[in-house]
Amino acid sequence: MDIAYTIRRLRADEIPAALKLIWKVFLQFEAPDYSAQGVRSFRAYLDDKEKISLLTFYGAFDGETLVGTICLRPPQHIGGFFVRGDYHRRGIGRALFNAMRADCGKHGFTVNSSPYAVEVYRHLGFAETDSEQLIDGIRFTPMLYREQEDI
Repeated sequence: MDIAYTIRRLRADEIPAALKLIWKVFLQFEAPDYSAQGVRSFRAYLDDKEKISLLTFYGAFDGETLVGTICLRPPQHIGGFFVRGDYHRRGIGRALFNAMRADCGKHGFTVNSSPYAVEVYRHLGFAETDSEQLIDGIRFTPMLYREQEDI
């Protein structure tokens, strides 16, 4: 039996919970592949209220519990795409991505994918636009998604 999750844009008062979820999942899945500098850089990003205020957050809920999040910064750059480990492989990431896409219309999206998530983004239809980069200890691969009509 499929379990239905609620996917919606987050309210301002829900963003702190999303940031906590992002940090927890980052520590579990991403941080082991990062240097200490990379972990500090990521934490500094999450603590940067000005940068965070520019993001539009979406959340996936199992009942009242936030289990995944994706955020978008203008014009169409994805960041903060994290799903709790115990909810992986349930279609939550795709549902979050599709909800965000629906709000944005038919446009291309960019992302700087962590090494852990490159395959996830490929499954969503993204393709690499460059090789892996390293900036401030953060490893990422630039990727692009285009709607079929945009190609």
